[in-house]
Amino acid sequence: MKKQPRYRRILLKLSGESLMGEQSFGINPEILRLFAEDVADAYSMGAQIGLVIGGGNIFRGVQAAAQGIDKVSGDYMGMLATVINSIAFQNALEKIGVPTRLQTAIQMQQIAEQFIRRRAIRHLEKNRVVIFGAGTGNPYFTTDTAAALRAVEIEADVIIKGTRVDGIYDTDPEKNPNAVRYETITYQEVLAKQLKVMDATAIALCQENKLPILVFDMNTEGNLRRLLEGDNIATVVSQ
Repeated sequence: MKKQPRYRRILLKLSGESLMGEQSFGINPEILRLFAEDVADAYSMGAQIGLVIGGGNIFRGVQAAAQGIDKVSGDYMGMLATVINSIAFQNALEKIGVPTRLQTAIQMQQIAEQFIRRRAIRHLEKNRVVIFGAGTGNPYFTTDTAAALRAVEIEADVIIKGTRVDGIYDTDPEKNPNAVRYETITYQEVLAKQLKVMDATAIALCQENKLPILVFDMNTEGNLRRLLEGDNIATVVSQ
């Protein structure tokens, strides 16, 4: 008998940097394939999945040449970088038989639908993975905030943030071997301790809407399915 997912509708947030693998910028095709297979695995359980991907792997690759570019222009460049990653992820998912829709906050009718909340929810109800590109469509807002906003709009049960480590620590565990891992933590503690989980705007939005955040290691194959099956492999941020 197929195990029902712990959460009916999720918003998965991935950083652009996670797609680089060992590269210094760009998209590693092997990492992209592994991530797509993990999402497909979660999809096969019956979970409705929204997806937001950052753009740091593309934009930071050109940042050296971007000195002197003003903040607003730089943010729009970052939004376009998220669309590149979104198209790549869409392609990877559809190659393995997962139906998808790409919606962008900036109108790009040749390659994506414009974000319309009701249409996004309808796609999810029709069992399509919906990828949200171009952030919020506004400068000064991160893709973390875009993920929180889209999660609230599509009435997701949870935000799942994939990282390179197995949860939230008091200091960077990749630099400090004595870093302490949190099993659970409140929104307020995250803000007070300035833990780099998501930016303050995203955390505040989740807190206001009582939307839990799960932070887990996306780089371990099969972890997303295990998380949806109820395994305790993530730090939970809640009230």
